[in-house]
Amino acid sequence: MDRTVLLYRVQSYDQALVDQCVETMFEQIGAVRDLTPDSRVLLKPNLLAKHPPEAAVTTHPAVVRAVIRALKKRGVQHITLADSCGGLYNAALMKSLYKVSGLWQVCQEEQVECYTECKYDTKAVPEGKAVKEFTLIRPVLESDFIIDLAKFKTHVMTGCTAATKNLFGCIPGLQKAEWHMRFPAKEQFGDMLIDLLGVVKPRIALVDGILGLEGDGPAGGTPRQLGLLLAGEDPLTVDLAVCGLMGLDPMRVPYLAAAQKRGLCGESLDKTLLRGEPEAFAPIPNFALPKSYQGGDTDFARHVPGILQKPVQALERVLAPHPVVISSRCIGCGKCAEICPQHTIRLDKKARILPQNCIRCFCCHEMCPVKAIQVKKFSLFRL
Repeated sequence: MDRTVLLYRVQSYDQALVDQCVETMFEQIGAVRDLTPDSRVLLKPNLLAKHPPEAAVTTHPAVVRAVIRALKKRGVQHITLADSCGGLYNAALMKSLYKVSGLWQVCQEEQVECYTECKYDTKAVPEGKAVKEFTLIRPVLESDFIIDLAKFKTHVMTGCTAATKNLFGCIPGLQKAEWHMRFPAKEQFGDMLIDLLGVVKPRIALVDGILGLEGDGPAGGTPRQLGLLLAGEDPLTVDLAVCGLMGLDPMRVPYLAAAQKRGLCGESLDKTLLRGEPEAFAPIPNFALPKSYQGGDTDFARHVPGILQKPVQALERVLAPHPVVISSRCIGCGKCAEICPQHTIRLDKKARILPQNCIRCFCCHEMCPVKAIQVKKFSLFRL
């Protein structure tokens, strides 16, 4: 696999500019040469929930359109766009999400399938370290060439969500909550994502960073104009580049740390792998990381002798960032309770989190449509 990363400046979503950049990328990516008119190509965007393009939560329709056009230029006839949101997974909901994100219109105009059948099946993972079987949406299983269309965003649980984390959307709907419950620790969750990467195996990873998201992503952050597109054949190396641009230590990202332990990537990006406009690779000034990642490494337990690890882990749990409901903003929609893997959220006109069972997966924060759930850090000086 070619591990080079293409990095280009694109200052707006002007369709002609995006088309030109994506075409330039396709001309340089070796995997593109494997495409034929009979290839069954899946475009896997970052959809997440019902957000318009300007919110910088979902993959922008201009980027999706540019990829479709690049594929058509190479004679590809079978193109499907598909994703699974974090909540309920049914045709009506998916269609509404596609419409709000602008992707439905793109698919209609470009005459490609926008998948809403919401069928799924299982696939064995014989070589998986943490997982031996995944349930995946049907287009993932039926495609022979997957293009991972991710978004340049922060994430309160994993630090960043880019090419690799975007594949979690291949798991249908509320089953995502089950995986959070099975793997509540960040390290375990990271190992699961690497097993998922190994079974989905996208051939191209492209990250939309023209308008990115900083702060408490993947949905509660703040849009920021970055003017960048990244692409490559190896999602892990692309994500190392994303971390470098964010100013985030990749080894604090659970899935990258898990991949590095398996020998699948380095501890940081090898800058000699950059192509395109490598001079654009530098930490973005004052880029805001999630509150849960501010202040350096807080995983003290792994640095202390074994006999002290359990009490230190207990202290870390008390001090760790946690989700808090801002009652004045809560509209009582129940989406947080619906997605909570531990069923630790109660709804009585307003949402209420029972902290004793919270595993800090931040799914509630991720799915709240009005940013009523925020990430708070413990303060010794708070009275």
